[in-house]
Amino acid sequence: MRKPNNWLAMVCSIFFSLPLWAQPTFPENGVADPRHGHYAFTNATIVKDAGTTLTNATLVIKDGKIVAIGSNLKVPTGAVEVDCKGKFLYPSFIDLYADYGAPATQRTTTGGGGFGGFTPGQQPQLTTAAKGAYGWNQAIKSDVDAYKVFTVDDAKAKSLRDAGFGTVLCHIKDGIARGTGTVVTLANEKENLVMLKERASAHYSFSKGTSTQSYPSSMMGMIALLRQTYLDAQWYKNKPATEGVNLSLQAWNDNQGLPQIFEANDKWNNLRADRIGDEFGVQYIIKGGQNEYQRIKEMKATNATFILPLNYPQAQDVEDPNDARFVSLSDMKHWEMAPANLAAFEKAGIPFCLTTADLRDVKSFWAALRKALEYGLSENKAMEALTKTPASVLGIYDKVGSLEVGKLANFVVTNGPVFNEKTAILFNYVQGIKYVVKEDNLVPGTYNLAINTPAGTESYTLDVKSSSTATMFAKDTLNAKFTQDGKMIKLNYAPMTRRMRPQGAPDGGQRPPTGGGGFGRTGFTEQTLPANAARLSGVNNGKEWNGTGIDSLGNSLTWTATLLKEAEQKTDSVKKKEIPATGKVVFPFVPFGWEDGQQPKQETILIKNATVWTNEKEAVMQNADVLIKNGKIAAVGKNLTDATARIIDGTGKHVTPGIIDEHSHIAAASINEGGQSVTSEVRITDN
Repeated sequence: MRKPNNWLAMVCSIFFSLPLWAQPTFPENGVADPRHGHYAFTNATIVKDAGTTLTNATLVIKDGKIVAIGSNLKVPTGAVEVDCKGKFLYPSFIDLYADYGAPATQRTTTGGGGFGGFTPGQQPQLTTAAKGAYGWNQAIKSDVDAYKVFTVDDAKAKSLRDAGFGTVLCHIKDGIARGTGTVVTLANEKENLVMLKERASAHYSFSKGTSTQSYPSSMMGMIALLRQTYLDAQWYKNKPATEGVNLSLQAWNDNQGLPQIFEANDKWNNLRADRIGDEFGVQYIIKGGQNEYQRIKEMKATNATFILPLNYPQAQDVEDPNDARFVSLSDMKHWEMAPANLAAFEKAGIPFCLTTADLRDVKSFWAALRKALEYGLSENKAMEALTKTPASVLGIYDKVGSLEVGKLANFVVTNGPVFNEKTAILFNYVQGIKYVVKEDNLVPGTYNLAINTPAGTESYTLDVKSSSTATMFAKDTLNAKFTQDGKMIKLNYAPMTRRMRPQGAPDGGQRPPTGGGGFGRTGFTEQTLPANAARLSGVNNGKEWNGTGIDSLGNSLTWTATLLKEAEQKTDSVKKKEIPATGKVVFPFVPFGWEDGQQPKQETILIKNATVWTNEKEAVMQNADVLIKNGKIAAVGKNLTDATARIIDGTGKHVTPGIIDEHSHIAAASINEGGQSVTSEVRITDN
C-alpha cells in the first residue's frame, strides 16, 4: 500500500489558504500597522431598517463589517465595548445623485447657441471634436466611466457624512449620454478601498454639457439624437463592416444591462424621458424636480423609481406692489405646494429615493427634509428613501442599506430619533471607521465641583442640563457661564451679590429653582459676569471632568467635577405638528384651472334651433339641431331627439366648425432645430 503524498497535501493546503494570507499590492513606505477594528456597541436603540427597531440591543463590527446584531448578545472577547445608552443607531444614508468624486464640468447652455444652434460671428461646429474611434456626436459620451477618474475628496465627503450619508453614486454630469456611474463609500481611504461597484449605472440627460457641437440645439433635437443612437446601437450589434469600430456605440450596448438613470428635473421632461424609454423597452430611473405633484397620476403611470431633490423654491418678494405685479399665481402656488411633493409620491405609491443634489448647501438637507415631513411625508418612507430603496435600485442591498450581519459597518449614531428636530448626529461610521460629527459625551446631572485654590479646596454643586446650560451654587447661587464644545469644558463664575439675585432665590444652602437657563444664565435671568469672575477650562472624560483655571488675582487653579446623580431621562414631549393647509392642485396649473375631478367631462349634448354652418353641401342651416355623442358629431338636422342628451337652446346662436391653426407654437418646448442643414428626423410631437 502506497503512503499518502504528504508533500502534495501540504502544497494544496498552502494554495487554498492563500486568500487568508493575501496582502494589498500597495507598498507601505515604513512599518506596516494595519488596525483591525473590533467594537461592540451596547445598550443602543438600533433601527435595522425602516420597519425593524431593536431596543437595548448590541451591534458588533469587525474589520469594517457587521458580525453580530441583536438583543442579549455578549460582548465578544477582544472587542472594545462602546456604551450607547440613550443613543440610536441607524444605517448610513445613500445618495444616488451626490456631487462627489467626479471632475467638475463646465456646461454649455441647454439647446446650444442662441440662433438654432449657431452663434453669430462664429463658425459652426458640425462634427465632433473628440479624438479617437468614437461616434459622430460629441454629446454622446457613453464610453465615459466614472470609476476611471473617481478621486476621494474628504472635504466634500465630510459635508455628506455630517448629514448622515455613507454611500454615494458618482457619475460625470456631462452630456446627453453620460457613461457609467460608480458606487463608493465616503470613507477617507484610498480609492480602491472605497469603491463598492465600479460600473453601477448608465446615465442620460437633456443637456449637451461641454459639447460645443452645433447639433442638437433644441429639446426635440436631443430626443431625436437619443432615439437615433438607440437605433444605431441595435444595428451595430452585428458589427457592420461599413461602420468600422465605433467605441461610443459599443459602450452604449455594454451599458444597457445596468440600471438606467435619466436626469429630467421637471414633470414634462420626466414624461418625455419615459416616452423614449417606452419606445425602446427601457425602464428609466428618473431624476425628477419639485413639480411632479402637479401631474402625480402621470408620474405613477411611468412605473419609474424617482430620485427627488429637496430644493424648494424660495419665497417671492412681494413687499413692493410694483414688483408683486410680476409674480405669477403659478409661482406662488408652487412655492406653497412644493414641500408636499414627497408626500404626494408616498400617497400615490410611487417609489423614490432622496438626494442632496441641487441644494445650495448640503447643510440645508435636514431642514428641507424635516419640512417635507411637516408637509405629510412619513418617517418610515423617508428612511426607506434614504436606505433600502437606493440600495435596491443599484443592486447593492447585500452590502448597504440596512444593519444586518455581513453588510458594511455603515451606520450613524444619534442622541435621539433621527427625524426629531432636536436630535443631532454624533458619529458616522463608514466601513467601520469612526467620523465625528458632533462630540456629545456630556452626561446631564448633578456634579460635585472641587476647586483647588491657594487658600484651600472650595466645593460647589453644579447642576448641568445641557452643553450650554448649568447652575452653580454652594451656600448661595453663583453667577455662572457654562459651555461644552466637543470634549472641552469652559466654566466662568463669580459670587452673585444680593442685588443680582433673582426675586425668590433662596439664601443659604437651598437649591435654586430649576428651569430656564441658557448660555450665561443662572436658571432665572441672564446676568453679565463681573470682572472678578474666575475662569475654568478642562476636559470632559465622561463622568469625571478636570482641568485648570485662573482667578481674578491671577492665581492658578485646578479643579475636578465628579458626577453624583444623572438627570432623569425625559421623553420627547414635542407635539406633532399638523400638516399645513395648502391649496389644491389645478389643471392646468395656472389661474382659473380646474381642481381634480372638476374638469369638463365628455357627455351627450343636443343643441336645438341654432343657425348651423356646416361647410358642406347643406351650407347654412336655419333652426337646425346638432347631436354630439362620444366626442363626435352624431347628427345634424331638424327635430333631432335623444333621451340621454343635455339640451342646449341654440335660438339666436350660431354653431360653426372649430378654427384650425395650421402653424401653432403652443405647448412646444422647442420649435426649430438648426444644428444641421437637414434635420428632418426631429418631431414636434416629442416636445
